[in-house]
Amino acid sequence: MGGGFFESVYQALMLIPRGKVVTYGQIARAIGAPRMARQVGYALHANPKPGIIPCHRVVNREGKLAGAFAFGGLQAQQKLLEEEGVEVVNGAVDLSKFGYTFPGK
Repeated sequence: MGGGFFESVYQALMLIPRGKVVTYGQIARAIGAPRMARQVGYALHANPKPGIIPCHRVVNREGKLAGAFAFGGLQAQQKLLEEEGVEVVNGAVDLSKFGYTFPGK
């Protein structure tokens, strides 16, 4: 796990449009590592370009925000998502409304 895996995560993140979210597991599947959702989280914490690589668009499988969002905490993640038009209710996002599906996945 390292540069290659992390870079794959970052490339996948760049595909998520404003106003949409994905889960850790979706990213893992999209990059061909379906059992590495937890490692996706590690990659997000090591994001070398916060504000450019949109790690705030990743939520857990239930749509809940990341309690340990690395770049300012839960409130910062919520603020960034709401600025993009994503509704956050009780710390969660409605995946049926705001979820993104990677092409071909």
